[in-house]
Amino acid sequence: MSDIVILGIFVADTAYRADRQPKMGETILGTSFILGPGGKGSNQSVAAAMAGGKTSIITRLGKDAFADIARATWAKAGVMPHVTEDAESYTGAAYIFIENATGNNAIIVAAGAAGRISVADVEASRALIEGAKVFITQLEQPIPAAKRALEIARAAGVRTILNPAPAAPLEDDLLALCDIVTPNESETESLTGLPVTTIAEAEAAADALLARGVGACLITLGERGALYRDRTRSVHVPVISAGKVVDTTGAGDAFNGGFAVALTEGRDVVDAVRFGCATAGISVTRPGTAPAMPSRAEIEALLAAQG
Repeated sequence: MSDIVILGIFVADTAYRADRQPKMGETILGTSFILGPGGKGSNQSVAAAMAGGKTSIITRLGKDAFADIARATWAKAGVMPHVTEDAESYTGAAYIFIENATGNNAIIVAAGAAGRISVADVEASRALIEGAKVFITQLEQPIPAAKRALEIARAAGVRTILNPAPAAPLEDDLLALCDIVTPNESETESLTGLPVTTIAEAEAAADALLARGVGACLITLGERGALYRDRTRSVHVPVISAGKVVDTTGAGDAFNGGFAVALTEGRDVVDAVRFGCATAGISVTRPGTAPAMPSRAEIEALLAAQG
């Protein structure tokens, strides 16, 4: 059994850099290419395991070379996979074009087997979910599977976390299954219809989510840190810097993974937010997503340096 169980997807990120995108029918030369692990659920599981949490991921893969990358990534981090192999599909992949001059990107995601994660897959992992201390899911896999997993976790007294990314319309009955939701600013705006450009606006948006039934709202605010708000307290935790920012991709996943680990260790929720901020603060000083996740020793060293 694992303390942290994550339902989510893996995709192989294929990132291309060039001066511009090709036109239809045109071939151009790029300047670089990187193949690496991606997918929010996978990234979060790596972050949690690297931060010292006993972590499992529930997902679906094809039988191909990209599935081998997934398994190698999890093995290196210490993640325990619970995988449905789908011979009728393929392991998900993302095409990422990055414009040399600006760093702007355009992305196509083909979820493949992960887009077929089902309620049956979740039911097959019922005992794993029920035995966890914290359960996390996102919105990259089909929502019915996420909802069923949240129902199982809630019924078993497992603390439930929903990272509502990418943003999607959600019913109140699903939100009511969540002890904590962890949207970023844009996802919060999408869920509530309210702007999130200041701490006060974030508090108002959090109240809107609390009114819809969530137990607590934890809004990640990029360079401004994070806001935790429930029905009894509201705390803004500033960003914890570990140095020059190199790549913010995956910072939210690092935060969620670190935060979950601290919760399983019985830390106060605000201390857990600080632990998550430190995890994210280190990850953004490195390129990539899963390869950028820090070790437990690195997180503790940064927190100790903060005093």
